[in-house]
Amino acid sequence: MTTELRVLRPAEWDEWFGRLELAFGGVSEAPEGRELWRDLTEVERSIGAWDGDDCVGTAGAFSFRLSVPGGALVPVAGVTMVSVLATHRRRGVLRSMMRRQLDDVRTRGEPLAVLTASEPEIYGRFGYGAATEQLVAEVDTSRVRLTVPDGTDDVRLRLAAPEDVRDACEAVYARRVTARPGMLARLPRWERLPVLDPASERAGASPLQCVLAERDGETVGFALYAIKPEWEPAGPKGTVVLRDIEALDPAAYAALWRFLFDLDLTSTIETRNRPVDDPVLHLVSDPRRCRISVRDSLYARLVDVGAALEARTYATPVEVVFEVTDAFCPWNEGRWRLTGDTKGASCRRTEDAADLELSVRELGAAYLGGTALSALAAAGRVRELRQGTLTEASVAFRSDVAPWLPHGF
Repeated sequence: MTTELRVLRPAEWDEWFGRLELAFGGVSEAPEGRELWRDLTEVERSIGAWDGDDCVGTAGAFSFRLSVPGGALVPVAGVTMVSVLATHRRRGVLRSMMRRQLDDVRTRGEPLAVLTASEPEIYGRFGYGAATEQLVAEVDTSRVRLTVPDGTDDVRLRLAAPEDVRDACEAVYARRVTARPGMLARLPRWERLPVLDPASERAGASPLQCVLAERDGETVGFALYAIKPEWEPAGPKGTVVLRDIEALDPAAYAALWRFLFDLDLTSTIETRNRPVDDPVLHLVSDPRRCRISVRDSLYARLVDVGAALEARTYATPVEVVFEVTDAFCPWNEGRWRLTGDTKGASCRRTEDAADLELSVRELGAAYLGGTALSALAAAGRVRELRQGTLTEASVAFRSDVAPWLPHGF
């Protein structure tokens, strides 16, 4: 490889980001989005690959805290803005950036790196495993009905401009973060992302709208949405494009969904990112008419196996020795004894015989509790060496609620 890797200089950001856009098809980000991503970029964690004066590769990372089973917020590197120009493929540019990045993550003491993958097969070879899924739904509100819990009628709903109530919505979101693994504790300036609404990206929908759920003067939930009008000879058939919805209790959640179901001139609610165990699945009368599908979302990579496994808790008592392979980060290779329960965990090097054999990619997939080790074993990706330990570990790793990434980065 003849390219030079170096930390991004602030003055190079426009060229660097422009090359990222070019690698992803050449469509420019809306000015509002470009401004936000410039403000959010951590230049000291961003890498450019340069061939002479030309930027030919990009990679960055955000300093996040991620909720894990047990409710702890763990420092993680949110890998982002990764690209290589088509002219410089198969020259080791991506591998070199991944090497540099993971070495930096380790130096910073972050036990995990996470990303969302444009092409999932790329990142498996660097040790990333699919750790969360997201539910996609198109609800036919002309045919589907809701059954709501007691107390729903006591919730007051109020329309507001999203920017005017951003702080109230963020307060609700912040209270929800530790209740579900995979959620990101939003740092200052990230509160701008949920309400980012460039007109050029609305695809015929209205400007972003917000409805608050209130009880005794307190905001207990919110929904961010837009309406995409559509008409046919028989009448209106508009779509509610649901961007985000959060609530602190079942009645507030149901009240928000009922509001969305009842919006005039619409017959569909479209949502592209909800947890796979979203409570609305148990409110609707006919899930088949919700056109539900599931896709991969967050990919996790254990950079420090011991520290990562100690950072979360376990659903049942577990004591197991893992034989871990990790060709890309060889400091993780070897045997690790995990001892843990609902109160905490310890994970240390050991010379004892291994109970389970797997790669760091499988540990990443199982880490947040959404992918069962037993399912990975059925695919031949985890090998049980001592009978009974697979079930013990698989049950212990599972989360009571499905892990979920609420937004990309």
